[in-house]
Amino acid sequence: MLSKKLEKALNEQIRIEAESSQVYLSMASWAEVKGLEGVAGFMYGHSDEERMHMLKLVKYVNERGGHAVVSELKAPETDFGSLQTMLQQLYDHEVFVSQSINDLVHITLEEKDYATHNFLQWYVAEQLEEEALARTVLDKINMIGDDKGGLYLFDRDIQQLTVASAASDTAGA
Repeated sequence: MLSKKLEKALNEQIRIEAESSQVYLSMASWAEVKGLEGVAGFMYGHSDEERMHMLKLVKYVNERGGHAVVSELKAPETDFGSLQTMLQQLYDHEVFVSQSINDLVHITLEEKDYATHNFLQWYVAEQLEEEALARTVLDKINMIGDDKGGLYLFDRDIQQLTVASAASDTAGA
């Protein structure tokens, strides 16, 4: 059985994951309108992934005797100015989500809820991968700068970029 404090915190994380999905969906739409099909596909995939993270939390809360609440979401931005700005926001958002997961883990230790602590370890590992991927993508676009040819290649190649390849890129650095 979940404590009320932990149930409330998990419901807040459900909202954060749902808003993450919306943010990434908005980024995908913006990129698609700008003709960046590769970036759009990458972001559509991340939007779907965040929704799956949310659903995993919903099922867990309900299975542990709590009540997962579907709450109102804040509307995401719709204009990101530049790809570099958008990818910086992607990275910053992943850092924010990581901190939120860390805060949740802290509550599980305070509440001595080791089952939820164990469940959240998947999210801890996932966020390490997500941050590495976002950092890699941001580093690549910063390296390209204003080079249109580089942007074309980046857009084409981003769909091939996976968490595993991002991790190997950062391991070699």
